[in-house]
Amino acid sequence: MTGLRYVYAVCRPLGAPLQSQLKGVAGDPPRLLTHHGLIAVVSHVPERDFAEEPLRRHLEDLEWLTETARAHQSVIDALTVVTTPLPLRLATVFRDDSGVRVMMEAREDDFRRTLDRLEGRVEWGVKVYAEIEPAESDAPAQKAASGRDYLRQRRMRVRANEDMWKQTEEFAEHLHAALSAYADDSRLHAPQNPALSGVSGRNVLNAAYLVSRRDSEEFVELVDRSKDETKLNSPAIRVELTGPWAAYSFAGEES
Repeated sequence: MTGLRYVYAVCRPLGAPLQSQLKGVAGDPPRLLTHHGLIAVVSHVPERDFAEEPLRRHLEDLEWLTETARAHQSVIDALTVVTTPLPLRLATVFRDDSGVRVMMEAREDDFRRTLDRLEGRVEWGVKVYAEIEPAESDAPAQKAASGRDYLRQRRMRVRANEDMWKQTEEFAEHLHAALSAYADDSRLHAPQNPALSGVSGRNVLNAAYLVSRRDSEEFVELVDRSKDETKLNSPAIRVELTGPWAAYSFAGEES
């Protein structure tokens, strides 16, 4: 099959074959390209979509980008089941197999060091949200008897939100410290904008943790215990756990 080469990840030889029905970007099954004992996981993609100019246009198309990202992620997820992949950034494309090998040759030492660091580890994501009532709510808890009473109620809501925000920040700091001590490495990402994510509440903590596979069950139990505690003691605080993922946050690749 002709076409450009789309590269998903670099890894060491797989411990088991990939799913036979697995499809990658543009519907093409991924295949393994070996170079000096490393594996590049690639598939063919059409020039009409992935040559430089059309790719630049497509990256501005949210629907196309979402579909491509899902296909990319499905291959990474399948790899994570059978090996420790070093995922490359979305839409890493080369002219042919030779171009992929040149890239692997140039970055071979970096790839090996990163794979050594990630070996046997996965990424878990933890987010903490504060469900804070908007200060400008038009529905006060009790009907105000006067303008002065309305302002008093509004000040009370603002003060309650400030207290809730402080409590959530302190909880997030303690949780991050506990999880970081348990993990091999951690990354703090910028809080998500609720207008973009569509998730309710204010995102206080948005962190990633690199955890060995053998310790992942205990890591998840630690997060679950914190979730149970907040439900009992601070229902306005919400903890979310995602994963296990390939170690995107620790791979040294731009997203």
